[in-house]
Amino acid sequence: MASFILLFLLAVTGGAVSQSNDSTEPMCYDWGESSQAAVLVLDGEAGWVSCPLFSHPAVYNYTTAQSAGHDLVWYRLLDGHDLEQPIPYSARVSRERERLWLQPAVVNDTGQYICMLRNKSSCSRIAVRLQVLLRDQAVRSAGCPQVAMAATEALIGFQQGKTLTCPNLQDASKMADSDPTVNWTYVNQDMSRCDPYPFWDNHREQVRTDLQIHNMLIPYEGLYFCTVWYRRRGGSLSFTRSIKVSGIYPTTLPKDPIILHPTNGKVFPVRTNSDVHLTCRGQLPFIIDKPEREIWWTVDGKRVEQLNDGRFSQTNSTTDDHRDLTAVTILKITDVQSEDLQRNFTCSVKNARGSMARWVQLEEEVSLPSVELGCGLGVTLVLMLLLFVVYHVFWLELLLLYRSWFGTDERHTDDKEFDVYISYARNSEEEQFVLSTLRGVLENELGYSVCIFDRDSLPGGTITDETLSFVARSRRLLVVVSPGYASRGSQALLELKAGIDSMALGGHLRVILVQYRPVQRQSLVRELRRARVALALVRWKGDKSKELTSRFWKQLRVELPVRRAGREQQEGSSKEAALMRLVSQNSTNSQTGLISNTTKTPQNIPNSAA
Repeated sequence: MASFILLFLLAVTGGAVSQSNDSTEPMCYDWGESSQAAVLVLDGEAGWVSCPLFSHPAVYNYTTAQSAGHDLVWYRLLDGHDLEQPIPYSARVSRERERLWLQPAVVNDTGQYICMLRNKSSCSRIAVRLQVLLRDQAVRSAGCPQVAMAATEALIGFQQGKTLTCPNLQDASKMADSDPTVNWTYVNQDMSRCDPYPFWDNHREQVRTDLQIHNMLIPYEGLYFCTVWYRRRGGSLSFTRSIKVSGIYPTTLPKDPIILHPTNGKVFPVRTNSDVHLTCRGQLPFIIDKPEREIWWTVDGKRVEQLNDGRFSQTNSTTDDHRDLTAVTILKITDVQSEDLQRNFTCSVKNARGSMARWVQLEEEVSLPSVELGCGLGVTLVLMLLLFVVYHVFWLELLLLYRSWFGTDERHTDDKEFDVYISYARNSEEEQFVLSTLRGVLENELGYSVCIFDRDSLPGGTITDETLSFVARSRRLLVVVSPGYASRGSQALLELKAGIDSMALGGHLRVILVQYRPVQRQSLVRELRRARVALALVRWKGDKSKELTSRFWKQLRVELPVRRAGREQQEGSSKEAALMRLVSQNSTNSQTGLISNTTKTPQNIPNSAA
């Protein structure tokens, strides 16, 4: 028991102890000044000083000490004085058991107070510092009471209740001549406003001297002041205390600690001779009266501080959410070695409710050929870009090349007589373009067999029948679109309708639109407007399109049938076609005027064809 008393008093006094050497007095242990029992009191408020020797009943008990013949004597050493003086008791300064009461305290009471417990054979003494503050030295918020002592703390679970009792109220009750009264004041968390009771809500209620919080909510957190008033010997005395109220998650919720990351058995790829950081994150719920919580790493069952290896270090950080902690601990391994791959790394969390642990391992990271992979990826991207550019610029040439290699010559798969039937407006400009440009290139340069009604029709036939026959015997219908094309009742309209019907019904004929001159959409007949939406349109751009290598002829060749025969066969076919036309030319000269007149006279076409 003696050793326990010694340790306790050393803790209270900060380790300072001395012994009196006066042989005429009993041996007296001087424990110096207690650093934990210092007292702050406001000038004009009731205050008291308790002897620290009796702060732990298991060490010293006042009743037991009195029974053993010990006397408690108080001295004081006021500021500015050198000698200790006995305390003169009065109506203002009195002693009640182990306490020295100052009712009220004044500024001149500031100083060191010594309580001495002694009998004939032993003596113990300890000092306490008392400081009486002036009103302008105390902590004060706008409209709030002044308070000298630090606030006590009250923790209340959300959606739960608790009764707040003003600190030291029972002590005042023992000294009062009647029951004390208490006034409560609340200041919100940002310290912007102080409200005296009532607080204008149904969840906080003063019941006699206590403040009852029935249902704790976040807005109720903050600082609560309680001022105790009591009467003694005809005078009115008071003191003010403060309570800091904080909300916590309800005690009914699970309070077991958990690890959020990593998962159990997780494998981290690492490279030897490099640094690695292993992160562990856990939740540590708060438990009232047992706030101790911890998160840590172990390596093969040993904590970092037990390894004696400078390559391992640990850093911790926490985030507070109404006293529940989200804790993060990072294990840093400098210069990872091959033997570290065989170690067991465990993250653990613990609070008063329980503990949890998860282990992880390290494995050698497979080294990828990053340089080779990057170069290959770069070359691939460059090639893809080049191919895209080549295709975007030369797609017509590529398509023609593909058709020449893999396309099917339609002359071997059908019984058509002509490759192209040209439909155009019968006027001098379009007729000149068709006869001198289109026909010449298609027949003489490209080797296609071309049908032109005014040239290839025989005299004496019916225009409607001849037109339908020519269209049916052709693989393509090439329509030269111009402002004067396909007026109602014209032969061009008959050719267009026959081509579209044949394309829609059998699919053996394809219609190609060649725009010779720009045409406003509203000026076209209905059939031609529909054809422009669904069919390919090749635009003639004057001098730019005259060369055989121009975009116009390339686009037109894409739409025309495939020709894979050699140049000699193409030339032979062209000469044979030209010879046949010369034979028939003499027999048709006499009919040219008749055909032209017929073409220009819409009423000669049967109504059914129109």
